[in-house]
Amino acid sequence: MPALPRLILATRNAHKTAEIRAMIGNRFEVLDVTAFPECPEIAETGITFLENARLKAEGISRVLEGWVLSDDSGLEVDALSGAPGVWSSSFGGEEGNHARNNARLQEEMTGKTERGARFRCSMVLARGGREVMHFSGTVEGRIIEGPRGLNGFGYDPLFIPDGHEATFAELDENVKNTLSHRARALAQVIDFLERGA
Repeated sequence: MPALPRLILATRNAHKTAEIRAMIGNRFEVLDVTAFPECPEIAETGITFLENARLKAEGISRVLEGWVLSDDSGLEVDALSGAPGVWSSSFGGEEGNHARNNARLQEEMTGKTERGARFRCSMVLARGGREVMHFSGTVEGRIIEGPRGLNGFGYDPLFIPDGHEATFAELDENVKNTLSHRARALAQVIDFLERGA
């Protein structure tokens, strides 16, 4: 049986790796940079999701051979003029602290009647230190007043996607993985790779 083609994710986020691995299934061998200690930390200094995804994908693909996929994603809230946006993971004041991020979002949304929001994802596929293609996905929805559900991560307990009454943290993982912003971008990545890129 031939070896699966390898796809390296430019992330150390175990939740993100697990989610992408579940969506890709058995099409590719999916690894992330935790398997490669020689990989540098890439500073996310961009001011858009696409810029940050490009920095990570190109940076890691200078060190590792083969396809490198990076994503940068976050939550845009209409009543907050698109915040937290690219600063979604540090919105609460501490990088990657989901509880603090959610607490600040709830605080900022107190008394606001406009609850529209979206998750946005930009993905970049790179090889040899250069972007080959980029992709994007969004899912529209709304922010609720208090968290519901135990699945997912990040802002999932506060976000209900359009057409549903459950938050991302309440939805079955398989359902979320068909409609999330990351799923929509990743479907384009898979299509691109399977067409023999």
